Amino acid sequence: MGTYGGVETPTSIMIRNRQFLYISPETYLEGERVSPIKHEYRKGQVYAMVGAKKSHIVLGSNLTTLLNIHLLDSPCLVLNSDIKVRLEEANCYYYPDIAVVCDEREINNRDDFIVYPVLVMEVLSKSTEAFDRGQKFSDYQTCPTLKEYVLIHQDQMKIECYRRNESGNWREKTYQAEDEVEFFSINYSGSLETIYRKVPGFKTSDP
Repeated sequence: MGTYGGVETPTSIMIRNRQFLYISPETYLEGERVSPIKHEYRKGQVYAMVGAKKSHIVLGSNLTTLLNIHLLDSPCLVLNSDIKVRLEEANCYYYPDIAVVCDEREINNRDDFIVYPVLVMEVLSKSTEAFDRGQKFSDYQTCPTLKEYVLIHQDQMKIECYRRNESGNWREKTYQAEDEVEFFSINYSGSLETIYRKVPGFKTSDP
């Protein structure tokens, strides 16, 4: 057990406290500002995040670089895993691996969280994959500005893209190997191999 914002909480990722102890969003935010490690918040409970492996880090870095270049002359911002997304309706705060915001309300906002992402990306790991596909995706669907939710595999060259259509329904598109990947929310297209360049365990033909 550890302390968080003056309240005892479990510190291992995704392990629920059997004696439910509600932590308010305000207490969570106060604790997060001074905590040496990051935590995610879901419906009154706080979960510590574990460190990422090299493959995870390289994939996140590659995508951040590619999207920053693509959006250089646009009003959009590409944000890495140090920023939280606030999901007010779901009562959650999550740290996505990558988030893109294009709303003018975000551009000059100095809060330590964002509210209006159009694109969210998560690099999958064995410990979090089920949660990323299930409860977390359900929570993200409550965000009215979110257009795409993207899951990126570490152990194979594969990206799953979930898109919200005009009717509000989500549709899946999977990209593999030599495919050209598209993120419609920001009008991006590029090779899957470029995204996986220099990721340990993958050989790509890109220079």
